[in-house]
Amino acid sequence: MPHHRLRVPEETAPPLTGHLPFADAPGVPDPIEVTSRFLTRGGRPWFPVSGEFHYSRYPAAEWEEELLKIKAAGVTVVASYLIWIHHEETEGRIRFDGDRDLRRFAELCARHGLDFIPRIGPWVHAEVRNGGLPDWVLARDCAPRTDDPAYLDAVRPWYAAIAAQLRGLDRAHGGPIVAVQIENELYDQPGHLLTLKRMAQEAGLNAPLWTSTAWGGVQLPPDELLPLYGGYPETFWTEADGGWPDTCRKHFFFTHQRDDEGIGADLRPLPAVRGSAPDAFADRFPWATCELGGGMAVSYHRRPRVDAVDIAALGLTKIGSGSVWQGYYMFHGGTNPTGELTTFQESHATGYPNDLPVLTYDFQAPLGEYGQYRASYDELRLQHLLLADFGHLIAPMESVLPAERPQGQDDRETLRWAVRGDGSSGFLFVNNHQPHEPLPDHPGTSFSVGFADGEVSFPSVPVTVPSGAAFCWPLRLDVGGVRVEWATAQPVCRVVDGDRTVLVLTAVDGIAPEVALGGVASVVAPSGEVSHGDGRVLVTGLRAGTDCLVEVESAGGERVGLLVLDAATARTAYRGVLWGAERLVLADGGVVFDRGEMRVHSAVERPSYAVLRDGVFMRFELGEGRPVGEAAVRLVRAAGAAPEPVTGVMGRASVPEDKWFETVAAEYVVSLPDDVPGGTLLRIHWAGDVGRAYVEGVLVADQFFSGRVWDISLDRVPVGELRVRILPGDEGGGGVYVAEGSRRVASIERVELVTVRRWGVG
Repeated sequence: MPHHRLRVPEETAPPLTGHLPFADAPGVPDPIEVTSRFLTRGGRPWFPVSGEFHYSRYPAAEWEEELLKIKAAGVTVVASYLIWIHHEETEGRIRFDGDRDLRRFAELCARHGLDFIPRIGPWVHAEVRNGGLPDWVLARDCAPRTDDPAYLDAVRPWYAAIAAQLRGLDRAHGGPIVAVQIENELYDQPGHLLTLKRMAQEAGLNAPLWTSTAWGGVQLPPDELLPLYGGYPETFWTEADGGWPDTCRKHFFFTHQRDDEGIGADLRPLPAVRGSAPDAFADRFPWATCELGGGMAVSYHRRPRVDAVDIAALGLTKIGSGSVWQGYYMFHGGTNPTGELTTFQESHATGYPNDLPVLTYDFQAPLGEYGQYRASYDELRLQHLLLADFGHLIAPMESVLPAERPQGQDDRETLRWAVRGDGSSGFLFVNNHQPHEPLPDHPGTSFSVGFADGEVSFPSVPVTVPSGAAFCWPLRLDVGGVRVEWATAQPVCRVVDGDRTVLVLTAVDGIAPEVALGGVASVVAPSGEVSHGDGRVLVTGLRAGTDCLVEVESAGGERVGLLVLDAATARTAYRGVLWGAERLVLADGGVVFDRGEMRVHSAVERPSYAVLRDGVFMRFELGEGRPVGEAAVRLVRAAGAAPEPVTGVMGRASVPEDKWFETVAAEYVVSLPDDVPGGTLLRIHWAGDVGRAYVEGVLVADQFFSGRVWDISLDRVPVGELRVRILPGDEGGGGVYVAEGSRRVASIERVELVTVRRWGVG
């Protein structure tokens, strides 16, 4: 039977403080600092979780609700590109009204205790036209993204306008801005990056952290910008026939390589990638990320599917590999605004190698284009709860890899695991999932982890690590005076329940939860068996459930509780300040820790989370969607022959021209009810190549077929008739990759009305 071993070094490398040039505002109560291995805030190790949400791609009236949902997921920092072309499509007319109201968005972040990171560009990529540069900038006689004075003259007023919007929202004034990102994916011009930073500072922008993306072998001005990394489970920017990219595959292995040379490689010369030094900053800066894939966009030529377990496994593997900042792109999808002069999507027409939809930027994110909740939201929230309570312990811990680890990216047989440890305690990470190619079960698995004062061997009986499992187990974790030597369940959070500290854990599907305890005077377990030996107490046969609280008294008389939830219940956990105190709420009618007692609430119809809004605790409903009826659909024109495939930049398939939607697309009329509640979606079950929806001739929604349903928010569409036109795809494939389903036949199977949101007093 496989017994896996490693030893955690007795002494970890000391943090290199005081030399990195990132200074917080004087006198702030929680100063942010950077060491070579982790960040600190208020003198305590800090493990931020950031999520990307583009305010200019979402209705301003709904920002607050969406920010609350993001916060309920355990995200602590909101990042957003400031997309220049959205604000200044016409030169000299910089707009910050309506959905462009940057200041209001930042103030809402502050209001709800969320930090904010403006990613100010000027070039941002973001799958937007010209990477965000307005057309009028490109029409100038200048060299964009360089120190060309003519280009800098265009950028300077944009930076000044940003600074004016954010004035008073810096840390010195109690504001939420913890970092500013300069440019994006610029790999070979450190001098220009420094110029942009100085320009931003001269305009009045201030933050403790100044950051830059660091993939692709980037060159940075020394000690001026904190390098941030990324990693995606799939890509839309690689070749249609290229298969699953190796640059994605590697993210499902524990490794100390930070760089992902695949991100943005379609816009970067290949020699720059091949000649890169992927770990150039590893000894100088901590491993921080800003673009872990919370999903993936679809382009016309490549339409991948990303599942919740893919996102969860990637995120957990990065923590085990040494990440000290989990940053997700995107955490919340959106819709491209409609320009006055042109459309705003990345396209072959603007010289970019990928054709993107005109409107949708859903990104398959945990919260979708219209705020739809997805299973990845639950999966990531579990990890974020872990980091909220234990991130200050994990951040300083080194990542240690076993001697026997996978040999190359084709090794699917060797168990993938790692430990974050500090010489005396730690956390074990296991990932047994990757997309496309299932990993096998690992029967008879046990571990030994050596620390300075001895070895921890577990579990008591070898277990089978199931295919698809990804988890974290604690090693020598102190909980209220009791030492959890090990547990075959993942920590969720601690909750102070009167005079008792309760450690909440979640079971791993397919692995029986058991716990070994030290420093214990007595243990009472309503399920399982309690045995004593070797100076510890072992609780085996634990039944996961809200009625199975293990009562522990430490040798010093402290009261501790251990509650193991089944995985499905744990995924519904919300933790926050409710009813004036810290609470843990289980959305399916589970446990609330309240006034020193554990009590069970009656089940609710759908999962919901209570959050503070305007001084009132509001409960918002989450779910994949509850069908509430069907809409009438009528075919008015059958599809003709598919348009001949056309190629564009890099020989990649281009989206069919607009004229084909007028002539050969199948056309359906969907009759919309006039009394639907807010938050109702039109969910279209369909097949085809490209779908577009119109109201009175105006495009209101679009989608490239990828095997998924097509949602359209009725909050964004006037009542009446919706005309849906669907193009069939080329019989020969046309150089297009689709993850699942057929794009050859243009048809609608049915159209549902689905409710995905409800607000009410909790």
